[in-house]
Amino acid sequence: MIRWRNAALTASLLALGLSACATTSTPPKSATAAKPAEKVEAKPLPKGLDGQASTGFPSTYKPFPSRPTAFVGATVLTATGQQIEKGVVIASGGKIVAVGGPDTPIPADVVKVDATGKWITPGIIDVHSHLGVYPSPGVQARSDGNEATDPNTAQVWAEHSVWPQDPGFNRARAGGVTTLQILPGSANLFGGRSVTLKNVPSLTTQGMKFPDAPYGLKMACGENPKRVYGSKGRSPSTAMGNVYGYRKAWIEAADYARRWDDYRAKVQKGEKADAPKRDLQLETLAGVLKGDILVQNHCYRADEEATMIDIAKEFGYKVTAFHHAIESYKIAPLLAKEGVCSATWASWTGFKMESFDGIDANAALIWKAGACVVIHSDDPIITQRLNQEAAIAMTAGNKLGLGVTRAEAIKWITANSAKMIGIGDKTGSLEPGKAADIVVWSRDPFSVYAQAEKVYIDGALIYDRHDARFQPKSDFELGQPGQGAFN
Repeated sequence: MIRWRNAALTASLLALGLSACATTSTPPKSATAAKPAEKVEAKPLPKGLDGQASTGFPSTYKPFPSRPTAFVGATVLTATGQQIEKGVVIASGGKIVAVGGPDTPIPADVVKVDATGKWITPGIIDVHSHLGVYPSPGVQARSDGNEATDPNTAQVWAEHSVWPQDPGFNRARAGGVTTLQILPGSANLFGGRSVTLKNVPSLTTQGMKFPDAPYGLKMACGENPKRVYGSKGRSPSTAMGNVYGYRKAWIEAADYARRWDDYRAKVQKGEKADAPKRDLQLETLAGVLKGDILVQNHCYRADEEATMIDIAKEFGYKVTAFHHAIESYKIAPLLAKEGVCSATWASWTGFKMESFDGIDANAALIWKAGACVVIHSDDPIITQRLNQEAAIAMTAGNKLGLGVTRAEAIKWITANSAKMIGIGDKTGSLEPGKAADIVVWSRDPFSVYAQAEKVYIDGALIYDRHDARFQPKSDFELGQPGQGAFN
């Protein structure tokens, strides 16, 4: 359970509720008339047993209490390409209702927050996090991110490993992170499904689960799968073994999808049909082939990214994003043409052979080529400082004369991130109708000295650096020495 220091607020939070039949003409009465065929009652299987990429684990998330609020006087980065001086942002009912300059009309019945001298951005979205599946403390008992038992574990779901009490969620929130995509690890060719979470205190994973966010499938190319299984004397142990493993799996998934399609077609016609046996692994892969699940592909090298694009074309699916992608700058025009995002770091390079050619300006060069770029963490510390990681990438690009503005760079940790994980219509930018996921920064968020002072999720104040009532702690930390508020 997440405990707040203010009893009144605790009470308010607990008050939240978290057939087709053929028709025939009547035959003439005759002793020799054929007996009409019996109707076939073909009923569809219940949802969850019908071979679809469905979920039996729905979100129970409910927004925290909020009040209509107007933020005035700040420099506003909307993540739509605008930087507004002395801007106004108005939120009501958990949504953005207005964004504009100092002349924007402000309703009389809203709470006014004076943000003069401060900066406002959308909430930060970390598209590559292992919080909850590799929680703090880092002990074997809770090392639940890699089901490293087979090269294909598409049947496992990250949400079933998430520990909601991971203190890392609170620390990420203090760094302005309002939404996270939690991924399985990269030991396997197919690691399993991702889950997108609202970064709110919750007793359960379902209570954090972003409503209606699509699932992702974690895939991995490169060194990790061949190292993990090659060391066990198993396939894959080479890059060509990796590619064989992907292709074999997609062939099986396509056959599975066809069998279910044939079954559904017979049911629709009212014909008798036996449903195929449900297979959780193939169900996820078939979901990708149907376009219901997004491919999130761990891949460092440019040549391997190009190979993965070819595999996707062979089997008719799309790679949504390459993660880490430190050589994406080498094939940025190809990525722009194919509409593939690159989720990367700035300076975390050179730590193994496939990361050898990383450069700080990678993100900026990808952006300059017109491709989608995102800054991610893959780390419980970097997730607290994604604004600084974006600043490093922006600065490196500008040293090359690329002319990256703050209004563009903020998209790398907000709007582009939301688009990449399939929630760009719901959050990621300060636009009317989108979620009021808002961060008030003490100064320019691209400054190393900037701090997230207030963090709002769906219009509710979830973190306040200067008010201990809005600095939640997990039960795990309560009573432990040295576990004060995040500073």
